[in-house]
Amino acid sequence: MRRLAARGAAGDAGEVAAPAADSTHCAQGRSPSPPRLIDVCAIWDTGVLPPTADWKGASSGVAGARLNEAETLSSIQEAQLERLEVATPCGPGSRERGPVLRMARQQLPPWVHAAILLCLLSLGRAIEIPMDPSIQNELSQPPTITKQSVKDHIVDPRDNILIECEAKGNPAPSFHWTRNSRFFNIAKDPRVSMKRRSGTLVIDFRSGGRPEEYEGEYQCFARNKFGTALSNRIRLQVSKSPLWPKENLDPVVVQEGAPLTLQCNPPPGLPSPVIFWMSSTMDPITQDKRVSQGHNGDLYFSNVMLQDMQTDYSCNARFHFTHTIQQKNAFTLKVLTNHPHNDSSLRNHPDMYSARGVAERTPSFMYPQGTASSQMVLRGMDLLLECIASGVPTPDIAWYKKGGDLPSDKAKFENFNKALRITNVSEEDSGEYFCLASNKMGSIRHTISVRVKAAPYWLDEPKNLILAPGEDGRLVCRASGNPKPTIQWMVNGEPLQSAPPNPNREVAGDTIIFRDTQISSRAVYQCNTSNEHGYLLANAFVSVLDVPPRMLSPRNQLIRVILYNRTRLDCPFFGSPIPTLRWFKNGQGSNLDGGNYHVYENGSLEIKMIRKEDQGIYTCVATNILGKAENQVRLEVKDPTRIFRMPEDQVAKRGTTVQLECRVKHDPSLKLTVSWLKDDEPLYIGNRMKKEDDSLTIFGVAERDQGSYTCVASTELDQDLAKAYLTVLADQATPTNRLAALPKGRPDRPRDLELTDLAERSVRLTWIPGDDNNSPITDYVVQFEEDQFQPGVWHDHSKFPGSVNSAVLQLSPYVNYQFRVIAINEVGSSHPSLPSERYRTSGAPPESNPADVKGEGTRKNNMEITWTPMNATSAFGPNLRYIVKWRRRETRESWNNVTVWGSRYVVGQTPVYVPYEIRVQAENDFGKGPEPDTVIGYSGEDYPRAAPTDVKIRVLNSTAISLQWNRVYSDTVQGLLREYRAYYWRESSLLKSLWVSQKRQQASFPGDRLRGVVPRLFPYSNYKLEMVVVNGRGDGPRSETKEFTTPEGVPSAPRRFRVRQPNLETINLEWDHPEHPNGILTGYTLRYVAFNGTKVGKQIVENFSPNQTKFTVQRADPVSRYRFTLSARTQVGSGEAVTEESPAPPNEATPTAAPDEQSIWNVTVLPNSKWANITWKHNFGPGTDFVVEYIDSNHTKKSVPVKAQAQPVQLTDLYPGMTYTLRVYSRDNEGISSTVITFMTSTAYTNNQADIATQGWFIGLMCAIALLVLILLIVCFIKRSRGGKYPVREKKDVPLGPEDPKEEDGSFDYSDEDNKPLQGSQTSLDGTIKQQESDDSLVDYGEGGEGQFNEDGSFIGQYTVKKDKEETEGNESSEATSPVNAIYSLA
Repeated sequence: MRRLAARGAAGDAGEVAAPAADSTHCAQGRSPSPPRLIDVCAIWDTGVLPPTADWKGASSGVAGARLNEAETLSSIQEAQLERLEVATPCGPGSRERGPVLRMARQQLPPWVHAAILLCLLSLGRAIEIPMDPSIQNELSQPPTITKQSVKDHIVDPRDNILIECEAKGNPAPSFHWTRNSRFFNIAKDPRVSMKRRSGTLVIDFRSGGRPEEYEGEYQCFARNKFGTALSNRIRLQVSKSPLWPKENLDPVVVQEGAPLTLQCNPPPGLPSPVIFWMSSTMDPITQDKRVSQGHNGDLYFSNVMLQDMQTDYSCNARFHFTHTIQQKNAFTLKVLTNHPHNDSSLRNHPDMYSARGVAERTPSFMYPQGTASSQMVLRGMDLLLECIASGVPTPDIAWYKKGGDLPSDKAKFENFNKALRITNVSEEDSGEYFCLASNKMGSIRHTISVRVKAAPYWLDEPKNLILAPGEDGRLVCRASGNPKPTIQWMVNGEPLQSAPPNPNREVAGDTIIFRDTQISSRAVYQCNTSNEHGYLLANAFVSVLDVPPRMLSPRNQLIRVILYNRTRLDCPFFGSPIPTLRWFKNGQGSNLDGGNYHVYENGSLEIKMIRKEDQGIYTCVATNILGKAENQVRLEVKDPTRIFRMPEDQVAKRGTTVQLECRVKHDPSLKLTVSWLKDDEPLYIGNRMKKEDDSLTIFGVAERDQGSYTCVASTELDQDLAKAYLTVLADQATPTNRLAALPKGRPDRPRDLELTDLAERSVRLTWIPGDDNNSPITDYVVQFEEDQFQPGVWHDHSKFPGSVNSAVLQLSPYVNYQFRVIAINEVGSSHPSLPSERYRTSGAPPESNPADVKGEGTRKNNMEITWTPMNATSAFGPNLRYIVKWRRRETRESWNNVTVWGSRYVVGQTPVYVPYEIRVQAENDFGKGPEPDTVIGYSGEDYPRAAPTDVKIRVLNSTAISLQWNRVYSDTVQGLLREYRAYYWRESSLLKSLWVSQKRQQASFPGDRLRGVVPRLFPYSNYKLEMVVVNGRGDGPRSETKEFTTPEGVPSAPRRFRVRQPNLETINLEWDHPEHPNGILTGYTLRYVAFNGTKVGKQIVENFSPNQTKFTVQRADPVSRYRFTLSARTQVGSGEAVTEESPAPPNEATPTAAPDEQSIWNVTVLPNSKWANITWKHNFGPGTDFVVEYIDSNHTKKSVPVKAQAQPVQLTDLYPGMTYTLRVYSRDNEGISSTVITFMTSTAYTNNQADIATQGWFIGLMCAIALLVLILLIVCFIKRSRGGKYPVREKKDVPLGPEDPKEEDGSFDYSDEDNKPLQGSQTSLDGTIKQQESDDSLVDYGEGGEGQFNEDGSFIGQYTVKKDKEETEGNESSEATSPVNAIYSLA
């Protein structure tokens, strides 16, 4: 039986990555900065970090989504930016968390400028307009191009010309066009029109005109009052399919075996035509590795054969737009040969060319010519390399790439390996390729140098930017290509340089920065990036919106989730400025965030682990300066679905019955579905199987039933799985007759069912048996179906021996019967027979009444009367109903009655817990059933009104007390007195330093008792106790709290008693204090005795103080083992003892003589650090199976089945330095086992020497050497600093060098190399010397997570990216005296 780990919950929202924490503007609540100073935090807090990947998944179109993702920075910029992040954290509380870096503007180093700029660029925030049509239609937006024709637009001259341009915006944009960069006046040309509400151009030629007159470059402009958007420059060309020039072709004369090229030279078309070769009779030319068409359309013969004269060769060109095929005049071949007869038998000759007298020759290239060529291809296109060679025999072509392999995922061979195509070319596909042509005469190669260029492609395409008034943002336009593309910015279709100046806009290369945007800042910006291979044009608008908050999700949603799961409540919202969002529960005033709650910036509230108390109504409130909006979500918590009794693995004989249990506990408000899988596929429940709510029964088990069975219990929110395996044992009986030797099968279905002897309450059913399939029929099962209560459901009626085929069936009144028969043999059950005709019996009054009548209260003022409804065979007539009667038992009042059609009735307004007499009588249209029996029921209970009084406690011993109390009056119980219950808890221990759990416990006593005992208390503790009365409704009020103290007791066993044997002379013992001292410890008692086999030495007793937890035993001899018993003591006495034995010698067990009966002895273990060899002796027969079972010190048990002759057995999954216990036993009889032996694996590394680094003399020596080196360095610096004046450096990260200019006071920088900072260090901003980031420093790589060390200490792994070192920058002055300057001052 195995419980599967796969358990899902539909209510679980899954793992959600937390977005970056929000940040408010640093300027809030901060005094103004001094003039001419830059506050980096003020610039930093223009926005918050970009969202996580789950943003759009959580709420598509939610306000606050960032439209511009973080830029890709250079490595230097990333390093400087990360340093700035460490030095100047921003957001709420930034002034308390770290110093604000401020510098004089004119003294800022360049890296600070870069960091400030990057800080601004990477932290702009923007708003995304939701896709809700009501919001889209309300908000004003600049134009956006939504559809346009392709850049190279080729049209059919026979059709009207259509140049597409669609755009959206609010208000709707208007359109105009340019042609060849000049305004295109549509009104002046009657053939040209523009579609309504669109910018699409239509040029109509129905009234005449030449399409070629309209060729050129077109561009569409979409404009409204907020800006202008541009389409791509669309190059319009008219398709051309020129005719083939007239020419007379002479026959081509060629020697057999010679190469031949038939040139096609198709007329230039637009687009280029598709070329193929056919004969003049329109038969395709068969191509193979000898004859094939090149990419240029020519037909190549590697060598000409005589059979090539049998047809002519015509080049055909198919033009795309006109769908026409033009055919060139055909070539005819005249082949000169030394063997004029075209004998077809020679075609398959193993040496065909020699047989025909054709001389063999080495390969030569027909295309391309020579030994080398070059080819240029654009990134993203397909690269096609071609090599066609001549030779006799026909050469084979193979392709290679110098210095590497062909890209297997993109490369494919075409045209019989003569062409190599590489799809979606990238820069790494550049290099030298060569084709090798070879036959048996030799080989040649041709090298093709491939250069990959690139038209511009986007790295960061500008996105629309929607801001609130006063917010900051940026547009980024980054593209790459080869050669590197240039970038041009435009606004509303005009170059940015010629646009009106905007003080809120700043252009920084590929980025436009907007600060303090206003309504007037709205516009559409274009970024055009181009190189010699193409261009890209992107539109991005800047829109400024003022919108109060609004909720986007339906109101008052219901969310159901499984207990202890993680869930997320969504609250999509929109507003500008971006609203702040807060969550509240059940109208409470505290904001939900932190602890078990986490609020995401997109409005979602994550509850990390759902508890029952989390159920309730959650309200989300979005607020900005224009107003607020709120929404509510109702959360219901459901109990999980669990299989508490799972199916178990079973082994069954064929033909027997097997039942697999699957009992489920689930939330009653959820619909439960239980299904079964067999071998992980849905199980078909046939007639041999019966599925019930809590089990699956298989009748007549067969071999095909063997496999795994999985019970799947599922609700609409979750599911649970449990799996068991069924093994079917085949029948091993030897056939005793010819019939038994034949293959057996299930019987065929019975047939020809007939009903005779029709009576009022019986009928005779007769059938013809089917073939028994070599296994005698043992039983027949007759089933029936009725069409009133359960139509379509078959029930077993009766069972008859296999020797009969006719039976009288007893029937019930008023049932419309239909019968079928199933035959059974030892193999299984047949398919059911076809149903018989129907037979309806006449009706009658019921002969019985419903069973299991009960009366119980579900509330304190009602009584629910229930019963088991009667089935179709006991209804006896139509309109079955029940007459329910009840009356108070004591009053003997008249009966109340009601007629009920279901199976329950609730009596209301009853007194609390009074007895009622109840009767339920069945009735149908034919009459009433017999007089029913009277059942006593009770109305609902209420909580008890009184508590036990005069509670007395007597301490019996350190772990038990006796209780005594007075009986409560029966009228105060208000129900059935089920028990008296004592609630008690451990308030504290008398040992002051001992923490105790104050969890409440309970003890229950029958309601007829007035005394009892509470056991299992902790000694030496203070307890409190309360008593209550319990009835069916619950607990009554609590009694007065009683306090008592348990006396001192004996302690529990010492914890973690460890016996170690470091050598053959000593044994080390260690232990921990008892988990429960149960008093004041007075000491420990150790008893130990030596033993060797059956010999036992004298017991030795040692007493220790309560603080001692170690002891060393000197061995008397190296052979004996020791048994140690340790216990702790208090004043009361010794507590529970723990016993351990010293380990046996690791490589031997006590040899014994071979016994007379079957046994296993002399188990020997030879361990290493990670493995051990096991041998043993036995007196079993050859081929006996054994099992080696071993358990490690973590109590993990493993076993290895082995054959007797397989010794020694090697255990290979051991751990170094771990203790194992091991035994060997017979696989057929586990009772025959060796003695258990203990062994320990050796440690991976043994170090018997003391670590020199921890020795005192070594530490002192190292300190003395360090001090001496420091003094020598100081003297060295003083001597070298004489004769010069040295300024303190203010520039960070710039070492002293000879190129530094002189200072104004005439001092100069000493240029001696010895005066430069020590190798591996650099001068910091405040003049201190810090360690330089060496390229090969293992310190920097040591924390990268990738590098690691071998066992011998060598460094392995690749260098990882070095972590930036934190810098101590802030309010310290850059003029602070450094240690170097202090040394210089001594001169």
